[in-house]
Amino acid sequence: MKEARVIVVGGGLAGCEAAWQAARLGVAVELYEMRPQRFSPAHQSESLGELVCSNSLRSNMVDSGVGLLKEEMRRLDSLIIRAAEATAVPAGKALAVDRQQFADYITRVMEENELITIFRQEVEEIPKPAGSPVILATGPLTSEKLSASLLRLTGAKNLAFYDAIAPIVAAESLDLDVIYRKSRWDDGPGDYLNCPMNEEQYNRFVELLAAAETVPLKSFETPKYFEGCLPIEVMLERGEQTLRFGPMKPVGLPDPRTGQTPHAVVQLRAENREKSMYNLVGFQTKLTYAGQKKVFRTIPGLERAEFVRLGSIHRNTFVCAPELLEPTLQMKKRKNLFLAGQLSGVEGYVESAAMGLLAGMNAARLVRGQAPVVPPPETAHGALIHHLTATAPEHFQPSNINFGLFPPLKTKMRKRDRGRFRADQALAALESWRRQSDPSGE
Repeated sequence: MKEARVIVVGGGLAGCEAAWQAARLGVAVELYEMRPQRFSPAHQSESLGELVCSNSLRSNMVDSGVGLLKEEMRRLDSLIIRAAEATAVPAGKALAVDRQQFADYITRVMEENELITIFRQEVEEIPKPAGSPVILATGPLTSEKLSASLLRLTGAKNLAFYDAIAPIVAAESLDLDVIYRKSRWDDGPGDYLNCPMNEEQYNRFVELLAAAETVPLKSFETPKYFEGCLPIEVMLERGEQTLRFGPMKPVGLPDPRTGQTPHAVVQLRAENREKSMYNLVGFQTKLTYAGQKKVFRTIPGLERAEFVRLGSIHRNTFVCAPELLEPTLQMKKRKNLFLAGQLSGVEGYVESAAMGLLAGMNAARLVRGQAPVVPPPETAHGALIHHLTATAPEHFQPSNINFGLFPPLKTKMRKRDRGRFRADQALAALESWRRQSDPSGE
C-alpha cells in the first residue's frame, strides 16, 4: 500500500503554497497541474504560480488588512511571500512582482523539493485515495469536468462571477513628455507613472468608453462582478464622474511640472524589474481588443501605446463556503477533502495563497495523526476563515481581506490608530497560536 501523502490538485498560488507547507512539515506531496497538457482561457505559460491578472499583491503596510495578512504569512514561512519579495519591482507601498521571475522562482522551488512530486496531467474527478487527504486548489477557472465532480459531491450549485484583466503597455511606447512619475501623496518621484487629463480630455474619454463595443457573454453566462474588480466600463455605467472617484482619482497627484492637480489621472504600474512594461491600474476591462486600442490611446501619453497584453474577461468559480466548509477548510461531507484558494470563496492573490497555507498545514497534520487547527479570529487568517464559514449562506460573496471582517474592537480609538492596534493584536495572537500548532517546532 502506498504511504499516506497529501494530494494537491492545482499549481497556482494556493496549490503551490499548500504543497510547500505540507512538505515543510515533512509530509510527501503529489501536485497535479494540467498545464501544458491543457491551458485555461487565461493562462499562457507552463510555469507554476503564474499570475494572470495584476502583478501587484497590494499594500505591504502592516496596518492595512492585506499588509497584515502578508506579515502573518511571512511568519508562517509562506512560499508565495518569499517568491514575491525575491522578485519584487518598485510599487510604492505595495508589493508588486516581476511576474515571469515570480513564476520561475515558485516553479524552481517546487521542482527542487524532494518531498514534492509534480504530475503534469489534468484531473477530471476529485481523487479518493485511501488514507491521503486531498486539497482542491484549482482556482477561478476550474475545468468543467472537475467542476462537475465537485458539484456531484456538494449537491449544491456553484456560484460564478467574472473577473476582468487589465491591459499592459510597453514602456518605450509611452510619451514621457506628457506622463509624469509620482506616487499618491509622496514627495518627489514615485513608483507610478501618471497620465493627466483635463476636463475636456476626460469627457471625451468617457464618451468613447461608453460607446465602445464589449465582448458578449455566452448565452449561458450571467455576469456577477466582484465589487473590488469591476470592469472600467461597468463602473462608468454608474455615472459619468464615477471614474474620477475610482481608478482615475487625481487627489494627491499634482503634476510636478505645473503644481496643478489634473481633472483626472490614469496611473501606470511597472510590470517587471526592468520597467519595460506597465499595466493600467484599475483598468480591468471586457472591451473588444479593437475597442481597447481605440479608447485607451486617447489617454494623454498613450497615443502611440504598444499593447503587450490587452484586457480580457474570465469566469471565476467558487463554492458557498458557509454551507460546505469547516473552519479547518475541510469539506463537511468529506473530511479528507480540503478546498483552498479562490475556489473556497476568498478573492485576491494573497488571500488565495493564505487559504492554501492553512489547507496545506491541516492536511499535513491529518497525515501526521494530529488534529487540524484554526487560526485565532483576531488574526487576518482567522478573519478570512470566519467570513468563509460564519457568513449567512444566502448573503455569502467572496471577499478580500479587510478590517471589516475582524471582530469589533473593544476599545475606542482614533481611526488612524486602529490599523496598527489590530496588527499588534493579531501578530501577538498569531505567535502564540503558531507555537502551539506548528509541529515542526520552528
